[in-house]
Formats: sequence, structure tokens, C-alpha cells
Amino acid sequence: MRIGHAALAAAAALSLAACESQADKAAEQKADAVEAQAERAADALEAQADAMDRAGDVAAAGALERKADEIEEAGDREADAIERQAGKQN
Repeated sequence: MRIGHAALAAAAALSLAACESQADKAAEQKADAVEAQAERAADALEAQADAMDRAGDVAAAGALERKADEIEEAGDREADAIERQAGKQN
């Protein structure tokens, strides 16, 4: 009887570990997607900034580059928050 209980407990622990692993993977994928989206948005702004710089509008180019940096940083913060939240749930 004790062996049966121990086996059941071990199976439950393995099942829980598998679920946590899937949750971690899902959180990591979501965080990666957030970072990738922020990177794409920042890249688009940087391309606009380059075009403005070539056209001689240095001030506007600088403003766009700063905005691109802000977007990247916000994406990184959001991705980090997603990963931290997933870590707290485990």
C-alpha cells in the first residue's frame, strides 16, 4: 500500500513538473514574441530616421532614434516582466 502511495505521489510530481515546464516554455515564447515585435517596430523607426538624416533633417532623425530606443527598452521590460511572472507561478 505504501509503495502504491509513493508511486502515485511520484507520478503526480512528474506530472506537475511537466506542466510547469510547458508553462515556462509558453512564457518564454510570449516574451520572445514581445521582444521581436518591439525590435521590428524599432527597426522601422530607425529606417525612417536614416532616411530623414539623409534628407538633412538631423533633429527629426534623432527624435526617431530616441523613440526607437524607447520602444526597444519597453519591449525588453515587458518581456522580462512576463518571464518574472512565469517564474513566480512555478
